[in-house]
Amino acid sequence: MFMNPDQMLMACNIQSTDNVADFGAGSGFMARALSSIVVSGNVFAIEINRDLVARLTHEIEEKQIKNVQPIWGDIEMLGGSKLSDESVDMIILSNILFQIDDKASALKEAQRVLKPGGRVLVVDWQESFGGLGPAPQHVFDKSRAESLFASLNFTKLSDSLPAGEHHYAILFKK
Repeated sequence: MFMNPDQMLMACNIQSTDNVADFGAGSGFMARALSSIVVSGNVFAIEINRDLVARLTHEIEEKQIKNVQPIWGDIEMLGGSKLSDESVDMIILSNILFQIDDKASALKEAQRVLKPGGRVLVVDWQESFGGLGPAPQHVFDKSRAESLFASLNFTKLSDSLPAGEHHYAILFKK
């Protein structure tokens, strides 16, 4: 019914040495899944909510996960992720587009930190579902996501990733 993060991430051909940024990491759902894939790389879990950053920091320390770095940052500001220019191979935007006010600025921050040829995985709600996810007026649908990324010169690689029945997933390239 809902997405299986391991299945979806495996379909993205993420390498064990990749550095991946989880923009809007929340509780670390995707970051934890990524940690077992990029065993020789790093996962940067960028989150604006300090309480969630603290909780994820505590959790990864407790579970001794060494390749996840929780970072307090604002992805809607250029430089707000606190990552270096062209430092990551992939960015994950999972269930966050509908929450971002300045989507274009967030994608410009993604462009800044992505290496040439770097990829962005977008996963978001395709509908408001039974009180879960965004309110109907906040759903940022697949066609709007594709248009936004195209307007910033990202190339769509795939939109047939396994995202569950209530989400869509699109893979873009810088």
